[in-house]
Amino acid sequence: MNCAHILYVDLSKWIPPHEASSKRKMPKRKGGAQGKKITLKMAKNSMKITVDGKRRLDLSNMGIATFPRCILKLSDIEEIDLSRNLIKKIPDFINKFPKLRYLDFHTNKIERIPDTLCQLELLYYLDLSNNKLTTDGLPADLTQLKNLRILNLGLNSVEMIPTTLGTLKELKELGLFDNRITYMPEKITKLPKLKKLTVMRNPFTLPPVPVEPIETIDRIENLYLARKDMLCRPCLKKCLRERDRWSKVKNIAEMEEEPDFSGLISPNSVAKQDEGLWRINE
Repeated sequence: MNCAHILYVDLSKWIPPHEASSKRKMPKRKGGAQGKKITLKMAKNSMKITVDGKRRLDLSNMGIATFPRCILKLSDIEEIDLSRNLIKKIPDFINKFPKLRYLDFHTNKIERIPDTLCQLELLYYLDLSNNKLTTDGLPADLTQLKNLRILNLGLNSVEMIPTTLGTLKELKELGLFDNRITYMPEKITKLPKLKKLTVMRNPFTLPPVPVEPIETIDRIENLYLARKDMLCRPCLKKCLRERDRWSKVKNIAEMEEEPDFSGLISPNSVAKQDEGLWRINE
């Protein structure tokens, strides 16, 4: 090419070929970020065996935005961990895992729990904490989760607890902390096996039902009577020590006498003399 006639070439906007490809605008995907895609092979490689011999699928903290449909081919697994992801929806086909006993969805973006989840009758552990759940996003009927032992709904925006939660007779731990709950149904606080109820940082308008104080006195379940001469020396000494201990408790109780007002001419007579000093005038 003969360029002898060209006097000036403007190279200020020239981009070398090896840089042009990196500056080329990539077309945007429709529908926003899709998250990491999980294949069946990846799912199988994420399988673990728990200490009690159960199969757990651990897909936690992998940037997953949608529930991986491919794991339907692993429908006989007992435990699924999808915590710390970007999942917004639990699919309706969650009931296709009939053997599921452990389900962890904590720290996602879930807004609604499908009614089909309540068909997992073997489920004993369910963690849905740190999501975007509201009262409307909770299933109305939870009675089918009859084997549920641990339920965590903390760090959400729940305002009212479904009354059917009070039918879960096997529930031992319930987390409702950091929500918007204003009232705690008495039926829930009186669940027969409930040992741990966490409700701190909720705007209760009425105080939660007070927990009955734990009795500190040991109750005797069995009582055996025997004569002194029938006991060996160590057993006799032990019985005498216990008798002396309870005698001291009894003596302390008897020391609490009623106050003596014998010095008063008439009831409250001394107080009546100074009535002008202590009476509050309306």
